[in-house]
Amino acid sequence: MKNEIYNKINFDELEAKWTSHSLEFKIPGGTSRGVLKQKKTWFLKVWNKNNPAIFGIGECGMFKGLSSDDLPDYEEKLEFLSSRISRQSKNFRQEFIDYPSLVFGLEMALRDLMSNGQRKFYNNNFTENKDLIKINGLIWMGEIDFMIKQLEEKIKLGFDCIKLKIGSLDFDAEMKLLRSIRKRFSSDEMEIRVDANGAFKPSEALDKLKILADFELHSIEQPIKQGQIKEMVSLCSQTPLAIALDEELIGINKLEEKQWLLDNIPAQYIILKPTLLGGFESCEEWIELAEANGIGWWITSALESNIGLNAIAQLTYDLINSEKRVGAKMPQGLGTGQLFNNNIPSPLLLKGDQLIIDSNQSWDLSLLKF
Repeated sequence: MKNEIYNKINFDELEAKWTSHSLEFKIPGGTSRGVLKQKKTWFLKVWNKNNPAIFGIGECGMFKGLSSDDLPDYEEKLEFLSSRISRQSKNFRQEFIDYPSLVFGLEMALRDLMSNGQRKFYNNNFTENKDLIKINGLIWMGEIDFMIKQLEEKIKLGFDCIKLKIGSLDFDAEMKLLRSIRKRFSSDEMEIRVDANGAFKPSEALDKLKILADFELHSIEQPIKQGQIKEMVSLCSQTPLAIALDEELIGINKLEEKQWLLDNIPAQYIILKPTLLGGFESCEEWIELAEANGIGWWITSALESNIGLNAIAQLTYDLINSEKRVGAKMPQGLGTGQLFNNNIPSPLLLKGDQLIIDSNQSWDLSLLKF
């Protein structure tokens, strides 16, 4: 879907309102930025004033401390958008370019409205419950015993691709954990991805990557903090381990900026988080530029509720099964729907390492207090 679909929408007839919801973690999630116990998210409801019974829902899942639109006026901007929805146009991506999560939320709500409020953005085998998306198993940071417990749970569920958050513990302790995994499982039996969330200092990063490479890892996400372009170029040029840019993409919203970044940093992969990068069309732009530069990619959720995760999963399936795509037939990072006590009940179902849409389940939006 390109933005021509918005030509079918008469914005003059639209109305909207928003609300927020705090997702509570079942188990606090440890990252190099600290421990997460809850995450606030926002929802946008859009309908045609002549038929308010049918509406679209979009999630504006701004991530505090990470999103480029983590700004003091975020809710004011959301109020501005919802109260003036009838004055919008198909060019809203440019009008709200500095608020990527609002763009994604509005994209989601409008496309949902066009599907008669069925939360269905594509007609494909995934949305018809005929196919699935294979995902990686996420291991949160914590004490070694806690991380081993998570690993054991993932193994029992059948995961053969895991992603470990690293960078908060003693490096030697983390290497001990990786060594223990590799003693049990070869790289053919278990794919391991690690995510440093920018925890390494540029002066030590290459030496650490050389040590990590001995464990035959798939890749490392964002080894050093974003914005250190010269250092990242040098690291990607010398690394013995594939590097995936993650936070490096956040805040790069204009097409020419995306082009420049991927032309200048010789990364092996990019990680696409639609909420943080501006939604459906923005991710397609990143993919086209990445593939032109021989850079691989996969898609990851960013602690959205099931509403946002549903949109991201449908987008992911459509992209990885597109005839024009050259890659991405790999486990995706979409296993966050099980993390919360008060998620939005939905047809999304995680069976082992497979995300599916269960046609026997339905949406329950009663937690959203518009």
